[in-house]
Amino acid sequence: MTLDRSTRTATPTTTNPLTRMKGTAIMADRSTTTRTTRSSRSSRLGRIAATTALGGLMAGALSLGGAVAANAAAPTDGWARITHLSPDTKSVDVRLTALSGGDVLYELEDITYGQISDYLALDPGTYVVSMVPSGAAADSDPVISQSVTVEEGEPITVAAYGTNDDLKTAVYEDDLENPADGDSRIRVIQASTVAESVDISTSTGIAIAEGAEQGAATGYATVPAGPWTLELSGDATGTADVQLGGGTVNTLLVLDTADGGTTVKAVVDAAAPGTTPQDGVDTGGGWAATHGDDTDAAGIAGGIAAALALGVAVTLVVRRRNAAAVHVTEGTESR
Repeated sequence: MTLDRSTRTATPTTTNPLTRMKGTAIMADRSTTTRTTRSSRSSRLGRIAATTALGGLMAGALSLGGAVAANAAAPTDGWARITHLSPDTKSVDVRLTALSGGDVLYELEDITYGQISDYLALDPGTYVVSMVPSGAAADSDPVISQSVTVEEGEPITVAAYGTNDDLKTAVYEDDLENPADGDSRIRVIQASTVAESVDISTSTGIAIAEGAEQGAATGYATVPAGPWTLELSGDATGTADVQLGGGTVNTLLVLDTADGGTTVKAVVDAAAPGTTPQDGVDTGGGWAATHGDDTDAAGIAGGIAAALALGVAVTLVVRRRNAAAVHVTEGTESR
């Protein structure tokens, strides 16, 4: 306002019309310069304020999203699933209890040969997995039982395999880190009772398993996603067609057929990042190494959207203030 008052200096008292015109012209130039300088300065300050506010809000939103993601990426549960791989054992019910005994924590009913449960989320600790004939009384003796240790953030598969008169159990550590979208990770659990050792390769010659023995799980191989024809050799013969999805982790179960041969069943362990374990029985694992990605992504996106909206609001407020400031200046100078 001091600058505005200075621009209203009295017009020279000379009676020369030309002098008065010159004085008016000089005053007009000063008024224009004052308005332009004020408007430019206010605009710059407004842009700086809006940019600073928007940057801070977006940084806060991203920081919040990162914190949510970090919390989701630090699981406190472990996971276990159970599979029935004994060809001449009828369907079973699976019961899971704490090692110290007590109530049944989980019970899966009527699991048949070749079927695998989804992953069960469990607190870290030691448990007992028992299989009893389907529909058996609660106090029935198990067909087989196995103690398993569940560790934080680690998935495992518990299997009963072999013939009914020689049942065995095995615990496999699962590595369910998803590959790139165009690839698929795959391993083999060799559960056939009629083949001591099995080799599996694709029809194009990519080796999936070499010398896989009964009860063993191989390491993971990475192959391009898509349809594949697998060829069995070693103590097994035959082919199997499988469809491997992009970004998935899979297990191939080598099983017996009714006519005394071997076959391969593909199980999807981790369909894609962001899928979560589902209780119950299915032919897939329903697990991904990272949980809650979709929720985190939605939270981050929501935070960014809120930041953008608030940033726009700040910008509009600053622009309105700038416009009001220019209006006041012009009104003062016009007096």
